[in-house]
Amino acid sequence: MQRRDWGEVPYDTTFDAMRRFTEARTPDTPDELWLVKHPPVFTQGVAGKEEHLLMPGDIPVVRSNRGGQVTYHGPGQVVIYPLIDLRRLGIFVKEYVFRLETAVIQTLEHWGVIGFRVNSAPGIYVNLADPFAAGLPTGPRQDPFEGLGKIAQLGIKVSNHCTYHGVSLNVAMNLEPFLRINPCGYAGLRTVDLSTLGVSADPAEVSERLADRLAAHLSH
Repeated sequence: MQRRDWGEVPYDTTFDAMRRFTEARTPDTPDELWLVKHPPVFTQGVAGKEEHLLMPGDIPVVRSNRGGQVTYHGPGQVVIYPLIDLRRLGIFVKEYVFRLETAVIQTLEHWGVIGFRVNSAPGIYVNLADPFAAGLPTGPRQDPFEGLGKIAQLGIKVSNHCTYHGVSLNVAMNLEPFLRINPCGYAGLRTVDLSTLGVSADPAEVSERLADRLAAHLSH
């Protein structure tokens, strides 16, 4: 699997490049991982509702063809786009999403953070009461996100069994822009990064470790 680190690239430029790559690939095209950083941008998924864009202000909004609702990308966030032929790998979309999330969970483990899934809400979350020792809160709760913070976002597109878009993991960001939206379509959902949790980590190192875990789970 080829790994490409593109550095900081505008979102729409990367979006166009991923789409062209996927449209041009053949059954023999090697899979790739694209490591990128984006300037501040809000992106809307195909089902994105305008009501979830609260106060975008001076940050541009780009409509994308990935799944999901609105999210934010910006400096201090690790973004990786796996360009994978699922048919050749022998898995379906549900298993692909599971593997993406597993790679994020394993990456967080390296920094002592426990990440976990929430049913019907793709991405990875932490227990804000104790992100280093506590998993998903137990007991009845009216709000499924009570006490939780979202630390990683997923959004994918599958075309002719080939994937693009991918995963973003918050490392050391200005989190204020997340307050301008309903993150991933959930009003009041708190977004966190490793820095918020008291973890000092180099985004470049986090990116490399996440890329390693993705390659391990997505290689033939």
